[in-house]
Amino acid sequence: MSAAARPSLAARAPLLVVLCGCLIAMVTFGPRASSGLFLLPMTSTYGWGRDTFGLAIAIQNLVWGLGTPFAGAIADRFGVMRVLWVGALFYAVGLILMAYSSTPLLLHLSAGALVGFGLSGSSFNIVLAAFGKMLPERWRPLAFGAGTAAGSFGQFLFPPLAAGLNASVGWHETLIVFGFVMLLVIPFSLALANSPAASKTANVPQQSIAAALGEAFGHRSYVLLILGFFTCGFQLAFVTTHLPAYLIDRGLSISVGGWTLAVIGLANMVGSLASGWLSSRMPRRYLLAGIYFARGLAIMAFVLLPASPVTSIGFGVVMGLLWLSTVPPTSGLVMLMFGTRYLAMLYGFAFFSHQVGGFLGVWLGGVLYEALGSYDLVWWLSVALSFASAVINLPIVERPVERGLKPA
Repeated sequence: MSAAARPSLAARAPLLVVLCGCLIAMVTFGPRASSGLFLLPMTSTYGWGRDTFGLAIAIQNLVWGLGTPFAGAIADRFGVMRVLWVGALFYAVGLILMAYSSTPLLLHLSAGALVGFGLSGSSFNIVLAAFGKMLPERWRPLAFGAGTAAGSFGQFLFPPLAAGLNASVGWHETLIVFGFVMLLVIPFSLALANSPAASKTANVPQQSIAAALGEAFGHRSYVLLILGFFTCGFQLAFVTTHLPAYLIDRGLSISVGGWTLAVIGLANMVGSLASGWLSSRMPRRYLLAGIYFARGLAIMAFVLLPASPVTSIGFGVVMGLLWLSTVPPTSGLVMLMFGTRYLAMLYGFAFFSHQVGGFLGVWLGGVLYEALGSYDLVWWLSVALSFASAVINLPIVERPVERGLKPA
Protein backbone atom coordinates (compact mmCIF):
# COMPACT_ATOMS: atom_id res chain seq x y z
CA MET A 1 0.00 0.00 0.00
CA SER A 2 1.40 3.40 -0.91
CA ALA A 3 1.98 6.14 1.63
CA ALA A 4 -0.58 8.28 -0.15
CA ALA A 5 -3.27 5.63 0.37
CA ARG A 6 -2.80 5.27 4.13
CA PRO A 7 -4.33 8.61 5.16
CA SER A 8 -7.36 7.86 3.01
CA LEU A 9 -7.97 4.55 4.81
CA ALA A 10 -7.40 6.16 8.19
CA ALA A 11 -9.89 8.88 7.35
CA ARG A 12 -12.52 6.36 6.31
CA ALA A 13 -12.28 4.22 9.47
CA PRO A 14 -14.14 6.65 11.77
CA LEU A 15 -16.79 7.10 9.09
CA LEU A 16 -17.34 3.32 8.92
CA VAL A 17 -17.69 3.14 12.71
CA VAL A 18 -20.25 5.96 12.69
CA LEU A 19 -22.19 4.50 9.75
CA CYS A 20 -22.50 0.98 11.20
CA GLY A 21 -23.25 2.34 14.68
CA CYS A 22 -26.02 4.51 13.25
CA LEU A 23 -27.53 1.54 11.39
CA ILE A 24 -27.60 -0.44 14.66
CA ALA A 25 -29.27 2.46 16.47
CA MET A 26 -31.87 2.76 13.71
CA VAL A 27 -32.74 -0.94 13.63
CA THR A 28 -32.97 -1.40 17.39
CA PHE A 29 -34.90 1.77 18.19
CA GLY A 30 -37.59 1.30 15.52
CA PRO A 31 -39.64 -1.64 16.91
CA ARG A 32 -39.40 -0.29 20.43
CA ALA A 33 -40.81 3.06 19.22
CA SER A 34 -43.70 1.20 17.56
CA SER A 35 -44.93 -0.54 20.73
CA GLY A 36 -47.95 1.75 21.12
CA LEU A 37 -49.36 0.50 17.80
CA PHE A 38 -49.74 -3.00 19.29
CA LEU A 39 -51.61 -1.83 22.42
CA LEU A 40 -55.15 -1.78 21.04
CA PRO A 41 -54.84 -4.87 18.76
CA MET A 42 -53.46 -7.04 21.57
CA THR A 43 -55.80 -5.78 24.30
CA SER A 44 -58.85 -6.20 22.06
CA THR A 45 -57.76 -9.69 20.94
CA TYR A 46 -57.23 -11.03 24.45
CA GLY A 47 -59.62 -8.84 26.44
CA TRP A 48 -56.90 -7.20 28.54
CA GLY A 49 -56.97 -3.71 30.05
CA ARG A 50 -54.46 -1.11 28.96
CA ASP A 51 -52.76 -1.51 32.32
CA THR A 52 -51.77 -5.09 31.36
CA PHE A 53 -50.03 -3.99 28.18
CA GLY A 54 -48.66 -0.91 29.91
CA LEU A 55 -47.08 -3.05 32.63
CA ALA A 56 -45.30 -5.17 30.02
CA ILE A 57 -43.73 -2.11 28.38
CA ALA A 58 -42.98 -0.69 31.83
CA ILE A 59 -41.09 -3.90 32.67
CA GLN A 60 -39.27 -3.57 29.35
CA ASN A 61 -38.13 -0.06 30.26
CA LEU A 62 -37.04 -1.09 33.75
CA VAL A 63 -35.16 -4.20 32.57
CA TRP A 64 -33.56 -2.15 29.78
CA GLY A 65 -32.37 0.30 32.41
CA LEU A 66 -31.23 -2.40 34.85
CA GLY A 67 -29.32 -4.29 32.19
CA THR A 68 -27.60 -1.30 30.60
CA PRO A 69 -24.95 -0.66 33.31
CA PHE A 70 -23.99 -4.35 33.31
CA ALA A 71 -23.94 -4.52 29.52
CA GLY A 72 -21.86 -1.35 29.59
CA ALA A 73 -19.39 -2.82 32.09
CA ILE A 74 -19.00 -5.94 29.94
CA ALA A 75 -18.54 -3.79 26.83
CA ASP A 76 -15.94 -1.69 28.65
CA ARG A 77 -14.04 -4.86 29.54
CA PHE A 78 -14.46 -7.09 26.48
CA GLY A 79 -15.58 -4.78 23.65
CA VAL A 80 -19.01 -3.94 22.30
CA MET A 81 -19.37 -6.53 19.52
CA ARG A 82 -20.13 -9.51 21.77
CA VAL A 83 -22.60 -7.44 23.78
CA LEU A 84 -24.38 -6.33 20.61
CA TRP A 85 -24.68 -9.92 19.37
CA VAL A 86 -26.24 -11.19 22.59
CA GLY A 87 -28.53 -8.18 22.84
CA ALA A 88 -29.76 -8.61 19.26
CA LEU A 89 -30.59 -12.30 19.88
CA PHE A 90 -32.54 -11.51 23.06
CA TYR A 91 -34.39 -8.72 21.23
CA ALA A 92 -35.29 -10.96 18.27
CA VAL A 93 -36.54 -13.81 20.46
CA GLY A 94 -38.55 -11.37 22.59
CA LEU A 95 -40.37 -9.86 19.61
CA ILE A 96 -41.15 -13.25 18.06
CA LEU A 97 -42.39 -14.65 21.38
CA MET A 98 -44.50 -11.52 21.85
CA ALA A 99 -46.44 -12.51 18.72
CA TYR A 100 -47.55 -15.69 20.53
CA SER A 101 -48.13 -14.17 23.98
CA SER A 102 -51.74 -15.08 24.74
CA THR A 103 -51.45 -14.52 28.51
CA PRO A 104 -50.25 -11.53 30.54
CA LEU A 105 -47.39 -13.61 31.96
CA LEU A 106 -46.06 -14.43 28.49
CA LEU A 107 -46.47 -10.81 27.42
CA HIS A 108 -44.49 -9.61 30.44
CA LEU A 109 -41.77 -12.19 29.73
CA SER A 110 -41.50 -11.43 26.00
CA ALA A 111 -42.29 -7.74 25.45
CA GLY A 112 -41.09 -6.98 28.96
CA ALA A 113 -38.06 -8.97 30.11
CA LEU A 114 -36.60 -10.39 26.87
CA VAL A 115 -36.97 -7.24 24.76
CA GLY A 116 -35.73 -5.17 27.71
CA PHE A 117 -32.57 -7.28 28.06
CA GLY A 118 -32.14 -7.14 24.30
CA LEU A 119 -32.32 -3.36 24.28
CA SER A 120 -29.80 -3.09 27.12
CA GLY A 121 -27.21 -4.85 24.98
CA SER A 122 -27.99 -3.58 21.50
CA SER A 123 -29.47 -0.09 21.63
CA PHE A 124 -27.91 3.31 21.04
CA ASN A 125 -26.49 3.43 24.61
CA ILE A 126 -23.86 0.87 23.70
CA VAL A 127 -23.33 2.49 20.31
CA LEU A 128 -22.67 5.93 21.84
CA ALA A 129 -20.20 4.42 24.29
CA ALA A 130 -18.39 2.79 21.35
CA PHE A 131 -18.26 6.16 19.60
CA GLY A 132 -16.73 7.73 22.71
CA LYS A 133 -14.02 5.06 22.87
CA MET A 134 -13.24 4.48 19.19
CA LEU A 135 -13.52 7.90 17.56
CA PRO A 136 -11.09 10.82 17.62
CA GLU A 137 -12.17 13.60 19.94
CA ARG A 138 -13.13 15.93 17.08
CA TRP A 139 -15.62 13.34 15.79
CA ARG A 140 -17.39 12.69 19.07
CA PRO A 141 -19.94 15.54 19.51
CA LEU A 142 -21.46 15.15 16.06
CA ALA A 143 -21.18 11.33 16.23
CA PHE A 144 -23.23 11.36 19.45
CA GLY A 145 -25.82 13.47 17.65
CA ALA A 146 -25.72 11.25 14.56
CA GLY A 147 -26.17 8.05 16.59
CA THR A 148 -29.13 9.54 18.40
CA ALA A 149 -30.57 10.87 15.14
CA ALA A 150 -30.25 7.41 13.58
CA GLY A 151 -32.39 6.00 16.37
CA SER A 152 -34.87 8.72 15.53
CA PHE A 153 -34.88 7.69 11.89
CA GLY A 154 -35.83 4.22 13.11
CA GLN A 155 -38.74 5.86 14.91
CA PHE A 156 -39.70 7.63 11.69
CA LEU A 157 -39.44 4.45 9.62
CA PHE A 158 -40.95 1.73 11.80
CA PRO A 159 -44.27 3.09 13.22
CA PRO A 160 -45.87 3.72 9.78
CA LEU A 161 -44.46 0.36 8.68
CA ALA A 162 -45.99 -1.29 11.75
CA ALA A 163 -49.35 0.41 11.14
CA GLY A 164 -49.34 -0.69 7.49
CA LEU A 165 -48.31 -4.27 8.26
CA ASN A 166 -50.86 -4.50 11.09
CA ALA A 167 -53.58 -3.56 8.63
CA SER A 168 -52.38 -5.77 5.78
CA VAL A 169 -50.95 -8.96 7.33
CA GLY A 170 -51.81 -8.68 11.04
CA TRP A 171 -50.00 -7.73 14.22
CA HIS A 172 -48.70 -11.30 14.85
CA GLU A 173 -46.85 -11.37 11.55
CA THR A 174 -45.58 -7.80 12.02
CA LEU A 175 -43.88 -8.75 15.29
CA ILE A 176 -42.26 -11.79 13.66
CA VAL A 177 -40.92 -9.66 10.79
CA PHE A 178 -39.51 -7.15 13.28
CA GLY A 179 -37.87 -9.99 15.21
CA PHE A 180 -35.94 -11.16 12.16
CA VAL A 181 -34.96 -7.57 11.31
CA MET A 182 -33.11 -7.43 14.65
CA LEU A 183 -30.60 -9.98 13.38
CA LEU A 184 -29.17 -7.29 11.07
CA VAL A 185 -27.38 -5.95 14.16
CA ILE A 186 -24.92 -8.89 14.01
CA PRO A 187 -23.22 -7.99 10.70
CA PHE A 188 -23.36 -4.25 11.43
CA SER A 189 -21.56 -4.78 14.76
CA LEU A 190 -18.43 -6.12 13.05
CA ALA A 191 -17.25 -2.54 12.46
CA LEU A 192 -17.31 -1.96 16.24
CA ALA A 193 -15.22 -5.04 17.05
CA ASN A 194 -12.05 -3.27 18.14
CA SER A 195 -11.37 -0.25 20.30
CA PRO A 196 -8.26 1.68 19.27
CA ALA A 197 -8.54 3.73 22.46
CA ALA A 198 -7.80 0.71 24.63
CA SER A 199 -4.07 0.78 23.98
CA LYS A 200 -3.79 4.44 24.89
CA THR A 201 -4.58 3.73 28.54
CA ALA A 202 -2.20 0.80 28.94
CA ASN A 203 0.41 2.76 30.94
CA VAL A 204 -2.08 4.83 32.94
CA PRO A 205 -2.90 3.82 36.55
CA GLN A 206 -6.20 1.96 36.24
CA GLN A 207 -9.30 2.67 38.29
CA SER A 208 -11.39 -0.25 39.53
CA ILE A 209 -15.10 -0.52 38.79
CA ALA A 210 -15.95 -0.03 42.47
CA ALA A 211 -13.78 3.08 42.64
CA ALA A 212 -15.36 4.47 39.47
CA LEU A 213 -18.87 3.97 40.86
CA GLY A 214 -17.94 5.51 44.20
CA GLU A 215 -16.43 8.50 42.45
CA ALA A 216 -19.47 8.98 40.21
CA PHE A 217 -22.16 8.68 42.86
CA GLY A 218 -20.19 10.92 45.19
CA HIS A 219 -20.09 13.60 42.49
CA ARG A 220 -22.93 16.09 42.90
CA SER A 221 -23.12 17.08 39.26
CA TYR A 222 -23.42 13.45 38.11
CA VAL A 223 -26.25 12.85 40.57
CA LEU A 224 -28.08 15.98 39.37
CA LEU A 225 -27.59 14.90 35.76
CA ILE A 226 -29.12 11.46 36.26
CA LEU A 227 -32.00 12.87 38.34
CA GLY A 228 -32.89 15.20 35.48
CA PHE A 229 -32.64 12.33 32.99
CA PHE A 230 -35.49 10.58 34.87
CA THR A 231 -37.97 13.02 33.34
CA CYS A 232 -36.79 12.29 29.81
CA GLY A 233 -37.56 8.60 30.25
CA PHE A 234 -40.96 9.27 31.86
CA GLN A 235 -42.12 11.42 28.97
CA LEU A 236 -40.70 9.39 26.09
CA ALA A 237 -42.02 6.04 27.29
CA PHE A 238 -45.48 7.42 28.07
CA VAL A 239 -45.83 9.13 24.71
CA THR A 240 -44.45 6.18 22.71
CA THR A 241 -46.81 3.68 24.34
CA HIS A 242 -49.99 5.63 25.02
CA LEU A 243 -50.14 8.44 22.44
CA PRO A 244 -51.80 6.38 19.65
CA ALA A 245 -54.55 5.21 22.03
CA TYR A 246 -54.94 8.74 23.45
CA LEU A 247 -55.51 10.13 19.96
CA ILE A 248 -58.06 7.41 19.16
CA ASP A 249 -59.87 8.27 22.42
CA ARG A 250 -60.09 11.85 21.14
CA GLY A 251 -61.64 10.80 17.84
CA LEU A 252 -58.60 10.50 15.56
CA SER A 253 -57.51 7.46 13.54
CA ILE A 254 -54.69 5.06 14.33
CA SER A 255 -52.87 6.30 11.22
CA VAL A 256 -52.66 9.77 12.81
CA GLY A 257 -51.00 8.15 15.83
CA GLY A 258 -48.56 6.27 13.63
CA TRP A 259 -47.63 9.35 11.64
CA THR A 260 -47.31 11.45 14.80
CA LEU A 261 -44.76 8.98 16.17
CA ALA A 262 -43.05 8.97 12.78
CA VAL A 263 -42.88 12.76 12.68
CA ILE A 264 -41.39 12.75 16.18
CA GLY A 265 -38.65 10.47 14.85
CA LEU A 266 -38.05 12.60 11.76
CA ALA A 267 -37.91 15.88 13.68
CA ASN A 268 -35.66 14.27 16.26
CA MET A 269 -33.05 13.65 13.59
CA VAL A 270 -32.74 17.42 13.29
CA GLY A 271 -32.97 17.96 17.04
CA SER A 272 -30.34 15.35 17.89
CA LEU A 273 -27.84 16.59 15.31
CA ALA A 274 -28.41 20.17 16.42
CA SER A 275 -27.99 19.14 20.05
CA GLY A 276 -24.73 17.34 19.24
CA TRP A 277 -23.48 20.45 17.44
CA LEU A 278 -24.56 22.79 20.25
CA SER A 279 -23.01 20.53 22.90
CA SER A 280 -19.55 21.58 21.77
CA ARG A 281 -20.45 25.29 21.53
CA MET A 282 -22.40 26.17 24.69
CA PRO A 283 -22.65 24.98 28.31
CA ARG A 284 -24.42 21.64 28.24
CA ARG A 285 -26.32 22.34 31.46
CA TYR A 286 -28.04 25.32 29.84
CA LEU A 287 -28.85 23.25 26.76
CA LEU A 288 -30.45 20.54 28.91
CA ALA A 289 -32.41 23.05 30.99
CA GLY A 290 -33.74 24.69 27.83
CA ILE A 291 -34.81 21.34 26.35
CA TYR A 292 -36.74 20.29 29.45
CA PHE A 293 -38.41 23.69 29.81
CA ALA A 294 -39.49 23.69 26.15
CA ARG A 295 -40.91 20.19 26.52
CA GLY A 296 -43.10 21.34 29.37
CA LEU A 297 -44.50 24.16 27.25
CA ALA A 298 -45.10 21.82 24.27
CA ILE A 299 -47.04 19.29 26.35
CA MET A 300 -49.15 22.03 27.94
CA ALA A 301 -50.13 23.38 24.53
CA PHE A 302 -50.92 19.90 23.17
CA VAL A 303 -53.23 19.00 26.06
CA LEU A 304 -55.07 22.34 26.03
CA LEU A 305 -55.60 22.63 22.27
CA PRO A 306 -58.47 20.76 20.49
CA ALA A 307 -57.48 17.37 19.09
CA SER A 308 -56.97 17.31 15.33
CA PRO A 309 -54.49 15.86 12.83
CA VAL A 310 -52.86 19.30 12.59
CA THR A 311 -52.32 19.73 16.34
CA SER A 312 -51.17 16.13 16.66
CA ILE A 313 -48.61 16.37 13.85
CA GLY A 314 -47.55 19.81 15.12
CA PHE A 315 -46.97 18.33 18.57
CA GLY A 316 -44.94 15.57 16.90
CA VAL A 317 -42.71 18.10 15.17
CA VAL A 318 -42.05 20.18 18.30
CA MET A 319 -41.68 17.20 20.61
CA GLY A 320 -39.46 15.50 18.06
CA LEU A 321 -37.00 18.39 18.04
CA LEU A 322 -36.69 17.88 21.82
CA TRP A 323 -37.11 14.09 21.92
CA LEU A 324 -33.63 12.56 22.25
CA SER A 325 -31.79 15.86 22.10
CA THR A 326 -31.01 15.30 25.81
CA VAL A 327 -28.76 12.34 24.95
CA PRO A 328 -25.74 14.09 23.31
CA PRO A 329 -25.25 16.62 26.15
CA THR A 330 -25.90 13.97 28.81
CA SER A 331 -23.43 11.45 27.37
CA GLY A 332 -21.00 14.29 26.68
CA LEU A 333 -21.15 15.43 30.31
CA VAL A 334 -20.52 11.91 31.60
CA MET A 335 -17.48 11.64 29.32
CA LEU A 336 -16.23 15.11 30.31
CA MET A 337 -16.53 14.36 34.03
CA PHE A 338 -15.07 10.84 34.10
CA GLY A 339 -13.34 10.14 30.78
CA THR A 340 -13.91 7.17 28.47
CA ARG A 341 -12.59 4.27 30.59
CA TYR A 342 -15.98 3.44 32.13
CA LEU A 343 -18.14 5.53 29.83
CA ALA A 344 -20.52 2.70 28.86
CA MET A 345 -21.10 1.73 32.50
CA LEU A 346 -21.48 5.24 33.92
CA TYR A 347 -23.74 6.37 31.10
CA GLY A 348 -25.59 3.10 31.73
CA PHE A 349 -26.39 4.17 35.29
CA ALA A 350 -27.59 7.54 34.02
CA PHE A 351 -29.74 5.66 31.55
CA PHE A 352 -31.09 3.48 34.37
CA SER A 353 -32.56 6.62 35.92
CA HIS A 354 -34.05 7.41 32.51
CA GLN A 355 -35.64 3.97 32.38
CA VAL A 356 -37.03 4.12 35.92
CA GLY A 357 -38.81 7.21 34.68
CA GLY A 358 -39.91 5.23 31.62
CA PHE A 359 -41.29 2.44 33.81
CA LEU A 360 -43.38 4.89 35.81
CA GLY A 361 -44.54 6.80 32.74
CA VAL A 362 -45.84 3.69 30.95
CA TRP A 363 -47.19 1.98 34.06
CA LEU A 364 -48.95 5.05 35.49
CA GLY A 365 -50.39 5.76 32.06
CA GLY A 366 -52.15 2.39 32.03
CA VAL A 367 -53.12 2.31 35.71
CA LEU A 368 -54.48 5.85 35.84
CA TYR A 369 -56.36 5.41 32.57
CA GLU A 370 -58.13 2.33 33.92
CA ALA A 371 -58.87 4.14 37.22
CA LEU A 372 -59.89 7.55 35.84
CA GLY A 373 -60.77 6.85 32.19
CA SER A 374 -58.33 9.56 31.08
CA TYR A 375 -54.64 10.25 30.56
CA ASP A 376 -54.92 13.89 31.70
CA LEU A 377 -53.24 13.45 35.10
CA VAL A 378 -50.17 11.82 33.52
CA TRP A 379 -49.86 14.62 30.95
CA TRP A 380 -49.84 17.26 33.69
CA LEU A 381 -47.38 15.25 35.76
CA SER A 382 -45.11 15.28 32.69
CA VAL A 383 -45.36 19.07 32.56
CA ALA A 384 -44.39 19.39 36.24
CA LEU A 385 -41.42 17.03 35.82
CA SER A 386 -40.21 19.03 32.80
CA PHE A 387 -39.97 22.26 34.74
CA ALA A 388 -38.37 20.49 37.73
CA SER A 389 -35.67 18.95 35.51
CA ALA A 390 -34.94 22.31 33.90
CA VAL A 391 -34.08 23.63 37.36
CA ILE A 392 -32.15 20.51 38.43
CA ASN A 393 -29.68 20.77 35.54
CA LEU A 394 -28.66 24.38 36.15
CA PRO A 395 -26.20 23.78 39.06
CA ILE A 396 -24.18 21.13 37.18
CA VAL A 397 -20.44 21.91 37.08
CA GLU A 398 -18.90 21.11 33.70
CA ARG A 399 -15.33 20.02 34.35
CA PRO A 400 -13.42 16.75 34.81
CA VAL A 401 -13.21 15.23 38.28
CA GLU A 402 -9.97 15.68 40.16
CA ARG A 403 -8.25 12.36 40.70
CA GLY A 404 -5.35 11.20 42.77
CA LEU A 405 -5.03 7.64 41.47
CA LYS A 406 -2.19 5.55 42.78
CA PRO A 407 -0.61 2.83 40.63
CA ALA A 408 -1.77 -0.66 41.56
